[in-house]
Amino acid sequence: MESTEQPMPRAGSKAGETKGARETSLEKKNGFPAFALEPDLPWIQVASEAPYFVTEAGDSWTPIGQNDAITWPDFEGLFRRKNLQQVEGHLAWLAGHGVTCLRLMLEYAQGRHRYFEKPAGTFSPSMVQLWDDLFRLCAKYGIRILLTPVDTFWMWLNWRHHPYNHQNGGPCKDRSEWLLCPDTLQAIKNRLSFATERWGGSGVLFAWDLWNEIHPAHAGGRTEVFGGFVKELSQHLRDTELRLYGRSHPQTVSLYGPVLDEHPDVADVIFRHPTLDFASTHFYDAATINDPRDTVASAICTGQLVRQALEHLQGNRPFFDSEHGPIHSFKDKHITFPEYFDDEYFRHMQWAHLASGAAGGGMRWPNRHPHCLTHGMRRAQKSMAEFVKLIDWKAFRRRNLNKEVLVSDSAFAVFACADEKQAVLWLLRTDSSQKRADGMETLNQEAAPLTAQVQLPGMAQGKYRITYWDTWEGKKIATIVQHTSAPGLLLRLPPVKTDVAVAVRRS
Repeated sequence: MESTEQPMPRAGSKAGETKGARETSLEKKNGFPAFALEPDLPWIQVASEAPYFVTEAGDSWTPIGQNDAITWPDFEGLFRRKNLQQVEGHLAWLAGHGVTCLRLMLEYAQGRHRYFEKPAGTFSPSMVQLWDDLFRLCAKYGIRILLTPVDTFWMWLNWRHHPYNHQNGGPCKDRSEWLLCPDTLQAIKNRLSFATERWGGSGVLFAWDLWNEIHPAHAGGRTEVFGGFVKELSQHLRDTELRLYGRSHPQTVSLYGPVLDEHPDVADVIFRHPTLDFASTHFYDAATINDPRDTVASAICTGQLVRQALEHLQGNRPFFDSEHGPIHSFKDKHITFPEYFDDEYFRHMQWAHLASGAAGGGMRWPNRHPHCLTHGMRRAQKSMAEFVKLIDWKAFRRRNLNKEVLVSDSAFAVFACADEKQAVLWLLRTDSSQKRADGMETLNQEAAPLTAQVQLPGMAQGKYRITYWDTWEGKKIATIVQHTSAPGLLLRLPPVKTDVAVAVRRS
């Protein structure tokens, strides 16, 4: 269990103004020329009254995006400025499709040419330039970054080449000691210090994922050391940001979700660590998400995983899945799904995620060849970006109601969250799957439509604006005003062929 000491100041909180957020960026640091962003973006922080995010101006902000990497096709032009114009065009296109956030790793260690330090402690000028350019371009198009300092997956696989390996002059003798070695801890602290001194003054930085997929293998099979390791990184980074900027960015630590099955005690760190601001796990369910054969089972599993995560949380701590995708199909079976299937799989998972009470639609790991999201997935993101405008997230104290909402037709799977004044629902038909010639199952877009009544419990008496949303077309089906004089609200669905999303908001 984690200690009961008082947590550090929440992300975005003031701790006495220093000389200003910009001043450190105007100084020459570690031999690199000055870096500053003008204009910049407002910082993101956790809402004070709800488990969602807001800008420092108090506007609701929803993370809509995916995982990307500096070596993948959409961003490879950044390195040594090979094609900045292409990268800028891509970011403009993302912004036009409602993308607000990218999850990126400071280095991507699949190859040997994107190490952030080489040797350890010496920061690569080409990589610093890459990140300078990316922060400027993201600021221009209003896209923020969830940044994690270490790519643990490829760092583990290619450890013999990594600069942190003791044999290469680094601090750590074995990859199983990353979380145990004091010198490695100091190296990560130094990396975080450099990153926040250079880019931490910017609102482009949404939040820190302090350690990607923390795992017992990183600590010789032990998990009891997780809490102390996270505390060291968290407090060091927050202290640095408070000293430099008078406030700090939100923090999380991500987890490969199935680790909880074997090590349930890790939930204390991932969901309840007192120095973290929000929770994130990676949805990789072996039976459905990792190797899907239809587009319904993975959505149902997503709703279940969100509900389980929310049951762990305390207070107003947000949660979202920061990695998911058909990893077994792609990595082990070498399958790239046809777009018609993958687009529907993606769309269903993101709506199950949002409607079950998580922030945004979750963050897909592409698991495609080439390693990019499809245009259909981008249309799905744009649809969600328009839908989220219907809810006042900064005042939405949701609870998961996947099991509590009653629907008159059992052909619908229900995903829902609500408080007394607002609700988000997504209803997915489970009776209209059709098998394609390649053996994959998708929903039948020409199925005879169904209607149903939905009983939403716990809603206060009053007048409500109810919007039914076509997730495929990304537009309203209908908006009605409805009164209720008793706790609870009875909704009458429009004809549904595949699925429908619903936003409920008290007038």
